[in-house]
Amino acid sequence: MQQLPKKLERRLGLFSVTNIVIANIIGAGIFTTTGYLMGFLQNPGLMLLLWGLGGVVAFCGALSFGELGTVFPEAGGEYVFISKIYSPLLGFLSGWLSLIVGFSAPIAASAIGFSKYFTWAFPQMQNALEFTNSLSADYFSRYLAIIVIVVFSLIHARGMVFGARIQNVLTILKVVLVAGLIIAGLCFGKGNMQNITTGQPLLFTFSNWKAAGLSLMFIMFAYSGWNSATYIGSEIKNPGKVIPRSLLISTVAVAVMYILLNLFFVYAVPVSQMKNEPEIGGLAVGLAFGPMAETVISLLISFALFSSLSAFIILGPRVYYKMASDGYFFKAIAKVHPKRKVPVNAIYLQACIAIVLVLSGTFEQILTYMGFSLGIFPIIAVAGNIKLRRARKVKLHLPGYPFVQLFFIVISAGMLMLAYFERPVESSIAVLTAFSGIPFFYWFRKNRIKHPE
Repeated sequence: MQQLPKKLERRLGLFSVTNIVIANIIGAGIFTTTGYLMGFLQNPGLMLLLWGLGGVVAFCGALSFGELGTVFPEAGGEYVFISKIYSPLLGFLSGWLSLIVGFSAPIAASAIGFSKYFTWAFPQMQNALEFTNSLSADYFSRYLAIIVIVVFSLIHARGMVFGARIQNVLTILKVVLVAGLIIAGLCFGKGNMQNITTGQPLLFTFSNWKAAGLSLMFIMFAYSGWNSATYIGSEIKNPGKVIPRSLLISTVAVAVMYILLNLFFVYAVPVSQMKNEPEIGGLAVGLAFGPMAETVISLLISFALFSSLSAFIILGPRVYYKMASDGYFFKAIAKVHPKRKVPVNAIYLQACIAIVLVLSGTFEQILTYMGFSLGIFPIIAVAGNIKLRRARKVKLHLPGYPFVQLFFIVISAGMLMLAYFERPVESSIAVLTAFSGIPFFYWFRKNRIKHPE
């Protein structure tokens, strides 16, 4: 058997890992989902409450994954946890979903979000394209998204240290942007806090419960990434300390920013204008500070989404690399570049799938499909945390057990159930996507050659 370059190196410290986690969480979701949420809920107060609930759920998940990351400090995240706690088949399905949905779809969503904000900032570009009939605005947006995916995939194929430096700069700029937007908007922008009390009254009907479940699923998509340090466990120095600390620090910081940023959106934009608006950040700034500020902030948000896309491109390939190293995926995906020490083929494969998603669906369809998919396997992994605790195999005991884990499981399962009733087609496709991996698992197992990591 030909020996593959096999070693991922532990070169990342707390600062770099925390930046990757923050960048992974703060993505297209926060800048694009609030308008859809208002369309579902039509109640600003309830929406803010759900953003807070989402932060609590993410923090409970981070506590659980922090413990799991110390037990299994390897590349792969949920794939490794579920494979070793339950079965290789269940773990493979988690990794299979990560390949198609968990990372490729957020990359597509972030790239589309970038292109939407970019074209929002330069509407004259759209007008010129439509006037000359050379390219429709939709196709221009998709092609621009594809270019961004290709460029950042090539950047991260050059090496983890180089990619982490780019990531640190992008994340710091994004945090400064979000913090500045919150402070400027709430302190100096035009708006009305009475917007919080407008909208439809809160009625506890099944229809409203379904809308709340779907909304929370969108919100959890915006928080997705709270577990991302566990995907690069093989490249983290002192993972027993860095993984849980990076997850908890990042989740708390992002939850605070999300709640305050959405408070600014509600303050600046009346409910009637907010409904189903994908470029909510640009609209809020335009109403608060005027058209010129709207153009500038839309441009800044578009480039801030680079940070999220970049973080997804770093994390996802480590899952496919680990699957291939275990013999449950194509052996070429386990290849690590001998000089750059990154799984280059896994990076290129992920880019191809993300490009297909950009070309195949609308933004809201991708969000719904992705949100349901991303909610399934974290529940199983957190339940595995309880299993390890009872078997006394957990090395680090973080506070809250077992209430933290049970809260995460109950809220997440309830969210998925309600979202399924509200959007059965997209949710069914997500479930079928996971099950579609079963024949592939048995094919890979039949031809399995394990490559040492």
